Amino acid sequence: MAEKNSIKVLIDGKIITLSGYETEDYLQRVAYYLNTKISELSTLPGYRRQSADSKSTLLALNIADDYFKAKARAEAMEADIESKDQDTYDAKHDLVSAQVEIAKLKKEIERLKGGGRK
Repeated sequence: MAEKNSIKVLIDGKIITLSGYETEDYLQRVAYYLNTKISELSTLPGYRRQSADSKSTLLALNIADDYFKAKARAEAMEADIESKDQDTYDAKHDLVSAQVEIAKLKKEIERLKGGGRK
């Protein structure tokens, strides 16, 4: 079982201890992501005047938006990969069929050459 990691990070000017089975680097990246989202929201007019609850809700909505957009991109990429896999399978099938047909034609040519000499 993986070892649990704990790390102190700075999020929105506050030191917070994050714990989890992920690497410390991963936990740092999570903190960085949150700080980036908070900074983005802080540039919006009127954001600083919002209550802490409203700020938290806006942050959560922005993170959920990022999540659903990333999930949609991942699903589109998976569908694209499946389509390309099917195209590859079809191309390989066509190649094998062509090779079989070529082999048949070669045999037919040899048969006709051999039959023409008799």
